[in-house]
Amino acid sequence: MRTVVAVAISLLAACTTAPVAPPPAALFHDSRFTPPSERISVAEVFAMNDAMRRYVREQLDVRRATKGARQALVDAVLHGDLRLEYDSTHTRTAAQAFEARAGNCLSLVILTGALAKELGIRVEYNQAAIPDLWSRSGNVYFLNGHVNVTLGKRSFEARTAYDSAELMTIDFLPPAELRGLRVEPLEESTIIAMYMNNRAAEALIRERIDDAYWWARSAMYESPRFMAAYNTLGVIYMRRGEPGDAERVFRRVLAVEPRNTRAWANLALALSRQGRDAEARSAERQLARLEGEAPFASFHRGLAAMEAGEFGAARTLFARELDRDPDYHEFHFWMALAELRLGNVERARTELALAQQNSTTRRDHDLYGAKLQRLSLPPR
Repeated sequence: MRTVVAVAISLLAACTTAPVAPPPAALFHDSRFTPPSERISVAEVFAMNDAMRRYVREQLDVRRATKGARQALVDAVLHGDLRLEYDSTHTRTAAQAFEARAGNCLSLVILTGALAKELGIRVEYNQAAIPDLWSRSGNVYFLNGHVNVTLGKRSFEARTAYDSAELMTIDFLPPAELRGLRVEPLEESTIIAMYMNNRAAEALIRERIDDAYWWARSAMYESPRFMAAYNTLGVIYMRRGEPGDAERVFRRVLAVEPRNTRAWANLALALSRQGRDAEARSAERQLARLEGEAPFASFHRGLAAMEAGEFGAARTLFARELDRDPDYHEFHFWMALAELRLGNVERARTELALAQQNSTTRRDHDLYGAKLQRLSLPPR
């Protein structure tokens, strides 16, 4: 049985508020990795290009005369001619998101922040507390978080006292998901570290281990508080077959965040890879106390049941995962296959439609749409 190496990489995970020292140099092994294939630049994350400045000058500057700068930006981002689309394929800089008119929530927040600063609007960033949302790509698992951006009045406007009515938050989640959402403020350096950590995770998916190392390293130096980047570095060492180095990184995370379940899960695997089974079981027990059943456990058992031809059991297991995360497209897709194998064509069609509706990339949306169309065709 092949063991999954990358147990968990956190995307947009929260940062701790406790003071954290710069990352120890002993955690890094630069000589083992070839130079990155692309430039890694902090300045490029929020950088404005000529097309963006021209848009601000020719579009937003005109509208702010009647609406005000902040409302002009909000209208453009959420309802106007930017026509931004959610796309989780990869994380973009502000300029890349502007050109593509698309991005994940982090990319769209970075784009909004860049335009706001060009307009002279005060910008604040927030980490939104949402239930754990898990996704996977191959054998790499992701814990997905969420950020949004709050805009104040223009920086030169006089204010006599703090007034929450002066603030306006832009969020790229549907309004129904925003009710009661608790947020914590983030520094811009943490947003940049999140961007770099996402790029590291995306490089891992494409088996570009050297690039992943340099992205994660840069994220750690940009925001030493951001423990998700440390966790990613540990996963990179695991993928390189260096569990001892990975262990040291995961223990560093746990020294700062002792309840970090992703670090406990990865530490257990690193210990197991070193043949330290008793210590690994101890780490697994600690993880179980903190977390309970691991995400995707029922999904994996469901896949095994499908392979064994036990389609009723598979349906039950996929339903369990859907109870945990009803909006994850892959669960709906496999539920559709289970229903189809059980002869429930209408239920399969419904699940495929939900998979398409909840997909986060154009590729998945089109793939599910094609399968749905084939399923809707009359039999020959």
